Amino acid sequence: MKKGWIIALSIIGFLVLFAILIVSWGIGKYNSFVSLNEGVKSSWSQVENVYQRRADLIPNLVATVKGVANFEKETYIAVTEARAKVGQVKITADQLDDPEAFARFQKAQDGLSGALQRLMVVAENYPQLKANENFLQLQAQLEGTENRITVERQKFNQVVQEYNTAIKRFPGMLIANFGGFREKQYFKAAEGAEEVPKVQF
Repeated sequence: MKKGWIIALSIIGFLVLFAILIVSWGIGKYNSFVSLNEGVKSSWSQVENVYQRRADLIPNLVATVKGVANFEKETYIAVTEARAKVGQVKITADQLDDPEAFARFQKAQDGLSGALQRLMVVAENYPQLKANENFLQLQAQLEGTENRITVERQKFNQVVQEYNTAIKRFPGMLIANFGGFREKQYFKAAEGAEEVPKVQF
């Protein structure tokens, strides 16, 4: 009789210990997903900061360009309109798992990038702009900001890859699904970026 109780208590003890280990593992996994998710949010705020810096530079750049006689009006209007679209398409860190919202955000930002590139190309045809100190400073700041945007987008994609990999691995994916952790979106190359530009002489 005593032997039966000892075996039963041993089994119960083993099951309790096993349950404690499983719960501890689950809590640890959940907390690691929370940390990775917060890393994604932090990285996203850096992306937003550099995009905001670019948006803040544009009014001064457009004002400087407007001051040059005969400058193509439609070029700086396109930049102003693209900046307005960017201001209308906001995405929060909690929406990073929404592919449609993320695609709208990236499309608006890529549209602004394209408009700014056209502005800079057209500006090359105006010697008075190339000699304008204010324009040159704004151009240098904009180029620096574009480089920062590229760097922050790369960092963001790396953090998202780490997060997405963690929530998809078995058996952690069970905790991720239970905890509501969803796959985040990546920045992708702008449409047509894979095509080599045509150079005509």
